[in-house]
Amino acid sequence: MEFHVYLDGPVPDLAAVDDAIRDVDPAAVLDVDPSGSVMRVAAAVSARELVQLLGAAGYPVDRDRVSQLPSICCGGCSG
Repeated sequence: MEFHVYLDGPVPDLAAVDDAIRDVDPAAVLDVDPSGSVMRVAAAVSARELVQLLGAAGYPVDRDRVSQLPSICCGGCSG
């Protein structure tokens, strides 16, 4: 799943967030868009799990700040 996390303060420690998410999905990727206002996350987790993982990484965020994007998966890379 791909998510946008709308940031309302300082950019979180991406290394800590990356570590927390990769414990659940080793293939996860994340970054912050050039504006610094959206963290993009692609991981095999639900929105609720992502909120929990962000909190565990030291960046608590309300569920309403997390938006799940529609899938664009063609299924070609992993069925």
